[in-house]
Amino acid sequence: MPRVIRSSKPHVMVENAEPGSLTRVRKFKDWVHDYVSFSPWICSFIDTKHFQRLRSVKQLGVSYFVFPGAAHNRFEHCLGVGHLARLMAMHLKTSQPQLGITDQHVKCVELAGLCHDLGHGPWSHLWDGVFIPTALPGKRWKHEDASEMMFDDLVETYRPEITPEEVIVVKALIAGDRTRCPLGAEKPFLFEIVANARNGLDVDKFDYIARDCHAVGDRGNLSISRLISSARVIDNKICYDIKDANQIYELYYTRFSLHKRVYNHKTTKAIEYMVTDALLAAEPYLKLASLVDKPDRYVFLTDNLLNKIQESTEKELEPARAIIERIHTRDLYRLVDYKVFLHADLDMVRQNVTPARIVEVAKSGSLEGVDEELVVQLTEEYVAVNVSVLHYGKGPRNPLDDVTFYSKQQPDVGRKADRSDISLLMPSVFAEVWLRVYTKDCQFFGLIQAAYRQILKMLQPSEGAATSDEQQPADEVAPEELDNPEVMVKLWTPLDSPLSTPPTSSRKASGGLLAEHRPSPGVGPSLSTGSPPAPGPGPGSEQLHRPSTPLASNTIGTNRRGRTFGRTPSFSDNAFTTVPPNFRDVSPSRKPRSKRAREGEEGGSMPAKKSRIDGVETS
Repeated sequence: MPRVIRSSKPHVMVENAEPGSLTRVRKFKDWVHDYVSFSPWICSFIDTKHFQRLRSVKQLGVSYFVFPGAAHNRFEHCLGVGHLARLMAMHLKTSQPQLGITDQHVKCVELAGLCHDLGHGPWSHLWDGVFIPTALPGKRWKHEDASEMMFDDLVETYRPEITPEEVIVVKALIAGDRTRCPLGAEKPFLFEIVANARNGLDVDKFDYIARDCHAVGDRGNLSISRLISSARVIDNKICYDIKDANQIYELYYTRFSLHKRVYNHKTTKAIEYMVTDALLAAEPYLKLASLVDKPDRYVFLTDNLLNKIQESTEKELEPARAIIERIHTRDLYRLVDYKVFLHADLDMVRQNVTPARIVEVAKSGSLEGVDEELVVQLTEEYVAVNVSVLHYGKGPRNPLDDVTFYSKQQPDVGRKADRSDISLLMPSVFAEVWLRVYTKDCQFFGLIQAAYRQILKMLQPSEGAATSDEQQPADEVAPEELDNPEVMVKLWTPLDSPLSTPPTSSRKASGGLLAEHRPSPGVGPSLSTGSPPAPGPGPGSEQLHRPSTPLASNTIGTNRRGRTFGRTPSFSDNAFTTVPPNFRDVSPSRKPRSKRAREGEEGGSMPAKKSRIDGVETS
């Protein structure tokens, strides 16, 4: 029998199986949770190349290029999640002994928290969210799949003391899928600790929100210890004290705020596209994407890939090296324009605002004031379109609707909270679509913006969306224009008014993408996509609505102040980003500054990106 030794720290038990073996838990100094302790058994998984690999994978990917403090890695995040998973499991075990949680259950939950991110690729979500879908279109792969693959390979390689049944349980806990093992039917609440599919309240989110806020300089108000001590199992679900409802709401809001301000920062996204383009340029030679199913090779995939490419000398990797050079000299892709849409407009935006459509409109001949030389040079490879869905954790739904609460007066009764039980100041919308358009060559800045805005004019907002008429300051008639200067008149139609319904147009609906804006014969190429006209309510008349086809035809509005009658509303332009159609942005480092780039230019072997910028065709 192994001898059990109680340490001076409460609740810490260590085993001395053999003379000379480690007799104490190991403590890690964490800058979020202070000292975190792990048993020798847990450390047998930490001390593997599979887990140590996470030291070289940035938690926030390329956000480190924008937020210098965001230098933390998946390694410390996984330590934090394992620590919190143990705390949560132990709290439920001691506060509710009737649940029958055993030491083995606590051990499996802790290990699941520790290993939940083993499969993250280089730069975390950039790998599985951007690079792999582009390099391997059609392949259904996510980092959770790789986490299970790496965990299986870790167990096979190092043979830690874990049974096959425990391996199944740990992988099910990582996935948050209680249907994958018998324990899920017996104790489903355990599967809400590491990955809570019901409402997203799990220790993974507790750690990364606290850690990421700290890294980028936000103090935040999240009290993890308060939330863990508030947790209670009712009807096999983890519930929280109603007194902590506002704390939970703030957690959801902070998640949204981090996505808005940090994870989807405009420059972060620009660098993500550049790193992805560099990897795609190197893919035919390095075959990186094919390694996602090979654990013996995947274990060496880290953020160091850029350094490996940059230090290479192979001619095949020169285009990738040129892009990395631009990152280091801050010659980044430029944000041309952006706009926020309703979540209901997601499909419409994804279908219509694409690099192909932008180039198509730019070459249609319908744009005025553009540089025709640039129109000829513009291709899809110079345009990047990012569509991000930002929400509170449950898409367009209020995540608090899925949280069960209890009260001190009724600690064994769980119920949903009404808005009036929490706050009447919560938003009415919990998700939005954030569209950003980038140019990979700054000389196309104005041209790409003009083409994008031409598409925007023909998109019909969904019901309830603010239109160009409602967004313009002209809606509020200036006091000096009224007989009584003290009266402010707002000329607009309430959302529930029948007038908010798009009017019927006597003009037949177009069968093409830009039929209403198609140039006359001989002026420019046709942009018709061959889409059939939508069926109308009567002969010779078509009802304008938001169809499933890419773009709805739109009538041309007037410039009169106040509400415009008899027109289909359209989205307004972003006044903060407007530039002339022939505007060319200035690159800070168009001239190669590194020795390698200068030598390549002088020797006649110019980087691929430099050739595209100067309009020189090379083979």
